[in-house]
Amino acid sequence: MSLQQTLRTQWDGYQCIHATQANFVVHLITVPVFMAGTIGFFCAAATLSIGYCLISLFAMLAAVAAQGWGHKKEEYPPAPFTSRGNAFIRIFLEQWVTFPKYALHTAWRALRRS
Repeated sequence: MSLQQTLRTQWDGYQCIHATQANFVVHLITVPVFMAGTIGFFCAAATLSIGYCLISLFAMLAAVAAQGWGHKKEEYPPAPFTSRGNAFIRIFLEQWVTFPKYALHTAWRALRRS
């Protein structure tokens, strides 16, 4: 599946698998943690700092684990991963593209209603 198809598939089903307020709040907190961990990992790798690489990876994994907990609160679970590569791509696209877009879209709709 291409990146565009993956993004479209994520977006089309996103509201159904992020319907509870608890899961949305978990994502609001943990997506920035994941992003910081990603940036930290690349900065640490560029400076050859293994300790900071590990801390950054831990932040990313903790964010994904917390989001997994949030998804257990949902009526509809996300589609299962089909491979390690599929998991990697879907997780990174969700953290860096789909959730930020969804959060902004949700905030915009709330502003327009008020």
